[in-house]
Amino acid sequence: MNMPERMGTMGTGIALALCLAAACGATANAQDSGAPAVKIVVPFPPGGTTDILARQLAFELQPRWGKPVLVENRAGASGTIFSEQLARMPPDGQTLMLTATHHVINPGLYQHLPYDTKKDFTPIAQVASVPNVLVVHPSFPARTVREFIAYARANPGKVSYGSSGSGGANHLSGELFKSMAGIYMVHIPYKGAAPALNDLLGGQIPVMFDSVPSVLQHIRSGKLRALAVTSPRRSPALPLVPTIAESGLPNFEATAWFGLYGPGKMAAPLRDKIAAQVLAALQSLSLREQLEKQGAEPGSMTPVEFAQFVATELVKWSKVIEEANLKIE
Repeated sequence: MNMPERMGTMGTGIALALCLAAACGATANAQDSGAPAVKIVVPFPPGGTTDILARQLAFELQPRWGKPVLVENRAGASGTIFSEQLARMPPDGQTLMLTATHHVINPGLYQHLPYDTKKDFTPIAQVASVPNVLVVHPSFPARTVREFIAYARANPGKVSYGSSGSGGANHLSGELFKSMAGIYMVHIPYKGAAPALNDLLGGQIPVMFDSVPSVLQHIRSGKLRALAVTSPRRSPALPLVPTIAESGLPNFEATAWFGLYGPGKMAAPLRDKIAAQVLAALQSLSLREQLEKQGAEPGSMTPVEFAQFVATELVKWSKVIEEANLKIE
C-alpha cells in the first residue's frame, strides 16, 4: 500500500469511531431529510487515511448542508478507476472525490490515462497535509542533512533507501531529494511501507522517507533518528526537527496531501460555496484535534489557491518521475 493511503491510519480505534459516527449521522439525516444525498467517493479501500478523513469530513458537513453526506469506497489502480468515472459525471456537486497525492503523481507514472487531470476535474479544497520525515537507523553516521549529503557524495551508490514501492510518495520524496542534493542513492522498493519500516528498524536498510504518523513513536523511543521533515514548516509533532529546506536544500517540499475534487467545468459559485463549507468544517475542534495528534495540518487554501497548488504539484512530480525514468504501463 502506498504511503498516502497507509500513512498513520490514525489507529484502529479512531478509524472505527469516525466511521461509525459518520455512518450514524448519514443514516439519521437520510431518515429526517428528503434532500438528495451528496456522495464523497474515496478511490481507495476502507480504513486508510483518505477514507478516515472523508468520513470525518462528511460527519462535519451534514449539519451544514442539511442533507446526508455519504462516503463510498471505489478502489482500483491508484485511484484512476473512479477518477475516470468522476470525469464523466455532471458538475452539479452531488458527487465529489476525496483523494491523495496520487492524483498528481499518476499523470507522470502512467503512459495512458483515460482522462485529462488538468481539465477533467475541479479542485475544490485541500483537506489536510502530512509531511514525510527523513529518518535513519541510529547506526547511520550522519546526524544532520548536511552530514547526510556529504556522506552520500563521499560514498556514491553505497547509501540505500527503502519505500512502499515504486511511484509511491515516499519513493518520490527520495527521488526529489537525490535530484536537489545532487547525490546518488539506491532505491529499494518494498511491497508496502510496513515491511520497509521493519527493515529500517532492523538495520537492513539505513534510510527511509516516511510519514510523521508512521515513525513518530520510533523517533521518540530512539529506535530511529529524524534528520528533517519534508514540509515547508516544522511539524508541530516534531518541533525540534528542522525542515530539509532550512537544512541546506532551499524550497524542498514533499508533503503528502489530500484534496476534494468535483468533475470538470463546475460553476465557480458552486465550487466556492462547497469550499467555504469544507474550510469551515476543517476548523471544527474535533477534526483539528484528530489531525494534529497525527502530525497533520488541516487545509486552508481557497479554491483558486488549491488549483494553483495542484498545477504546481503536477509539474513538480512529472519532472521528478521523468528524471528518475519511472513509468507504469
